Amino acid sequence: MTEARRIVVKVGSSSLTTASGGLDADRVDALVDVLAKVRGEGDGGAREIVLVSSGAIAAGLAPLGLARRPKDLARQQAAASVGQGLLVARYTASFARYGVRVGQVLLTSDDTSRRAHYRNAYRTLDQLLAMGAVPVVNENDTVATDEIRFGDNDRLAALVAHLVRADLLVLLSDVDGLYDGDPSRPGTSRIAEVRGLADLEGVEIGSAGKAGVGTGGMVTKVEAARIAAAAGVPVVLTSASRAADALAGRDTGTYFRRTGRRSAGRLLWLAHASTPQGALVLDEGAVRAVVEGRKSLLPAGVAAVEGEFGAGDPIELRDAEGRAVARGLVNFDAREIPQLLGRSTRDLAKELGPAYEREVVHRDDLVVLQP
Repeated sequence: MTEARRIVVKVGSSSLTTASGGLDADRVDALVDVLAKVRGEGDGGAREIVLVSSGAIAAGLAPLGLARRPKDLARQQAAASVGQGLLVARYTASFARYGVRVGQVLLTSDDTSRRAHYRNAYRTLDQLLAMGAVPVVNENDTVATDEIRFGDNDRLAALVAHLVRADLLVLLSDVDGLYDGDPSRPGTSRIAEVRGLADLEGVEIGSAGKAGVGTGGMVTKVEAARIAAAAGVPVVLTSASRAADALAGRDTGTYFRRTGRRSAGRLLWLAHASTPQGALVLDEGAVRAVVEGRKSLLPAGVAAVEGEFGAGDPIELRDAEGRAVARGLVNFDAREIPQLLGRSTRDLAKELGPAYEREVVHRDDLVVLQP
């Protein structure tokens, strides 16, 4: 951890806000104190920090007179609209004490599963870091709908860590690590290290936070750690009050070892952040070609189409039993596909024109799902 040069730090709403909603300036300043110090340390030179921060909706509650986080999307978006400005303003003022600039980056899953948008997101974040700024990343809650949202900022942080090619992901919350049971119960103990999913068998993982102002819980943090570790990024999960210890490599929280290698960029986003808008049912041969051969999906292998979607949308690819075997970006509208079923691209080009001599899902836009 002490050798990590580029670090993504995610902090939850409960670590930044008061119980009644609204930002807690002292908590924000305490976190910034740690991050600003870390930026000037590290073996071989300064370190780079990308901050994924929750808290926009929570920060907007009190100013709008809301007693708790609303359940309906419209009022969540309104609270985010007010709170996001307050959140970034607070970070801007706090980091300014150290002469450090911040840059706001708001993302939706749709921004990062499509090739051009993914490259642009990477370039923006990389340039901010090159210019000495701290990117403050959040989901674009003001405009994100249920169909295009990440669901929680833990998952977003894992995907951002992969996007910026981070050396380490630190997940901060109000709990100082993963425990083998409810931390409030006597006899439970902190799990210091996770080497793989087998280490978590039989572990009781809580699903809700204490403060009630966020959307995540320990379940989302463990899932985020699994995603990042599988993508080659080690993870530390601990409390915001112990951020300094975690970033200094001291024994705190739970350390998730990397379990895989870095994969092709946006395919990780396609697998974990996109919401399928429909599905295609494949015949047995097409399933083998896609899953085992890593081939593109051709019209000849499609047996049925389900749902309404447009060209470029993410869809699931299913076998005859209905199991999702892959996910990809489709090249045709749902209404076009029935006339393509079971036919060769050569025949389609002759009958319908050269635009139909192509894959239904190209292998570069396709990710095989783990069973």
